[in-house]
Amino acid sequence: MTTKQQLQVIATDKAPAAIGPYSQAIKLGGLLFTSGQIPLDAAGQLVEGGIEEQTHQVFRNLDAVLEAAGASFQDVVKATVFMKDMNQFATVNGIYSSYFGEHKPARSAVEVARLPKDVLVEIEVIASTIVE
Repeated sequence: MTTKQQLQVIATDKAPAAIGPYSQAIKLGGLLFTSGQIPLDAAGQLVEGGIEEQTHQVFRNLDAVLEAAGASFQDVVKATVFMKDMNQFATVNGIYSSYFGEHKPARSAVEVARLPKDVLVEIEVIASTIVE
């Protein structure tokens, strides 16, 4: 008989608390699923500035959540990027590249009509937490 794997809730005060009925991330077996991160600071305040400042804050939040789970950007296997304006893709892509370096996880990027708190970008990732 197989047993169901235990879900582990991942939470850190180094990233904004969930603003709804969800967790910052869930770990299941060797996989970590983050909720979409928007450009709020750890205190829950929207960062000032445009797409560059917002994208960097999103990555700071993702870094904090990944770290809380014992992972890093090098463990990410899939990223999903939601943008309010696809015309800003080149800017987001350049910042994205600076956090991943040579590591190139699978990725989707989509333009959406609206994001929570009317932010310009939201990113979620799936990472492997398997230690070899």
